[in-house]
Amino acid sequence: MYSWEMLSFNIHDGFLEAIVRGNRSGLLTAADYNNLCQCETLEDIKMHLSATEYGPYLQNEPSPLHTTTIVEKCTLKLVDEYKHMLCQANEPLSTFLQYITYGHMIDNVVLIVTGTLHERDVNELLEKCHPLGMFDSIASLAVAQNMRELYRLVLVDTPLAPYFSECITSEDLDDMNIEIMRNTLYKAYLEDFYKFCAKLGGATAEIMCNLLSFEADRRAVNITINSIGTELTRDDRRKLYSNFGLLFPYGHEELAVCEDVDQVRGVMEKYPPYQSIFAKISYGESQMLDKAFYEEEVKRLCLSFEQQFHYAVFFAYMRLREQEIRNLMWISECVAQNQKNRVHDSVVFIF
Repeated sequence: MYSWEMLSFNIHDGFLEAIVRGNRSGLLTAADYNNLCQCETLEDIKMHLSATEYGPYLQNEPSPLHTTTIVEKCTLKLVDEYKHMLCQANEPLSTFLQYITYGHMIDNVVLIVTGTLHERDVNELLEKCHPLGMFDSIASLAVAQNMRELYRLVLVDTPLAPYFSECITSEDLDDMNIEIMRNTLYKAYLEDFYKFCAKLGGATAEIMCNLLSFEADRRAVNITINSIGTELTRDDRRKLYSNFGLLFPYGHEELAVCEDVDQVRGVMEKYPPYQSIFAKISYGESQMLDKAFYEEEVKRLCLSFEQQFHYAVFFAYMRLREQEIRNLMWISECVAQNQKNRVHDSVVFIF
């Protein structure tokens, strides 16, 4: 614990920290998930959720229900809570909360550009965008033909503008270039967020730098596995890794030359914090890797609530809610498609 934070933190941020810790008690428990997994129809899921904090958001939804409706209404609750916190926040907490949404902005940009490339309707794509990542000129992304136009016409006035310096080229947008753009933007975003948190100091820096390092390492592993067998060179792959984290720099050098999943596993097992993740996965298998990483992330996010007087609880709460929404989407899809035998495959219990 840091004595100076104990003295001054509650002056500006104590109220919001109390709010977010109270909201955390509304997260679904293991008992809730076990009941949801027994549901036979989406109406049963709605009935169970009516007794939780999602109840007011679902109560007026008519039958028949769709999975997208459940996810949309649950996301709306998250957005309402985020906007309430942002309205009440002072600096530097307000800037910290805005950083949390930049990842969604990047995903929305990539979704619109990819959809436009495949001649999808812009209005249909906008409906699929995450509401936390919306900005005024997002619909104009559809007119861009290359990275330079994308920046000049649209993104120069958004918070993502500084992150585009490394990926402005005149090459036409295609699936490979868009994916490289996504990972380059994420790299710049994570590095910027990491520096901001380190500058805040104290418990916020200690906990957030640990959480962001885990995120950077997970992205390095995913980039490596997804680029195996593609035309991406080793140097290009290395450029997409963030310049911090437990794997930086020696792990990145080894990941850059990996040619199959088992080689990635060999690299990661040299790092004790990641041994338990890969111990859950059979050799040659990468399908369950995402779930193993999510489980480890949830464990770390929950631990951040054990300390007081820091901003990491806001980041942790938003991530835990997003994981909860992913769980509800998976359960709802399994019920809707009559695949109840697979319902436990991707559910990550939070408590």
